[in-house]
Amino acid sequence: MSEITIRPGQARHIWSRATDWLVWILLGVGALLMLAPFLWMFTTTLRPMSEAFNLPPQWFPGLDATLESYRSLLSKGVPMGRFFWNSFYIATTVTIGYVAVTTIAGYAFARLRFPFKGPLFVALLTSLMMPTQTTIVPLFLLMKNLGLVDSHWALILPGITGAFAPGMSGVFGVFMMRQFFITLPKDLTEAARVDGAGHFRTFWSVAAPLAKPQMAALSVIIFTMTWNDYFMPLVFLNSIDKMVLPVGIMSIREPVGNSSGTSEVIAAVALSILPVLIMFLVAQRWIVDSFVRAGVKG
Repeated sequence: MSEITIRPGQARHIWSRATDWLVWILLGVGALLMLAPFLWMFTTTLRPMSEAFNLPPQWFPGLDATLESYRSLLSKGVPMGRFFWNSFYIATTVTIGYVAVTTIAGYAFARLRFPFKGPLFVALLTSLMMPTQTTIVPLFLLMKNLGLVDSHWALILPGITGAFAPGMSGVFGVFMMRQFFITLPKDLTEAARVDGAGHFRTFWSVAAPLAKPQMAALSVIIFTMTWNDYFMPLVFLNSIDKMVLPVGIMSIREPVGNSSGTSEVIAAVALSILPVLIMFLVAQRWIVDSFVRAGVKG
């Protein structure tokens, strides 16, 4: 019998290929597990409600696919268009303001010199350890004294300043942008200063254009969190015409024990995902670029 000799280089190549296949298989399984709930949600809206909770679940609609869930949602008289506009208006305004404020603050901490810069930044970072829910009572009293309760400004102002960013403190954006501006070569900003540009001109013309990928990634994060926020609108808003999607969708539900409104809720949730999905697809190129740059510079 002839013997097969595997050289060390071939063994490493075989092991590398096997490792690559294993990684791809694990990533594929993970992707399927994450996409399965969304697939079930969208296909459930196309099936009769009597088949929605069949076990085992049906992943694809049959020949009896119907849009009855969406028609029933629109026929209930729920102002879904108003809910969509309120959520879009608040999320867009908060995102633009938050990214602008945190980008300027991040540049200041990275490039400017001012007293107590180091201790102040450390103090800001320590605020990340404080749960944002602990500030809801003083924030509510502040908004009440300003006469902003039951108005969209009660959500926009805290969102822009990071006083109550859904899921994270406003310091996160400052930290993220500061870390990027630190990696920029000082020659770029110093050349602008030599040409007579002030601090803001240097930031606007030199630093900010280079930070577009990071700003896009931060925008997607903040827009998604603001769009999905349920707690803050529930606390500050009372009028139905000012409600946002998460709170408005909950108003569609029937009393406990009655599942007749479940199909409409699932249809509303499916529709609410579309704006976030579209925004991610539009900003995907900048998001990937930001991760690539971070990986190369890290």
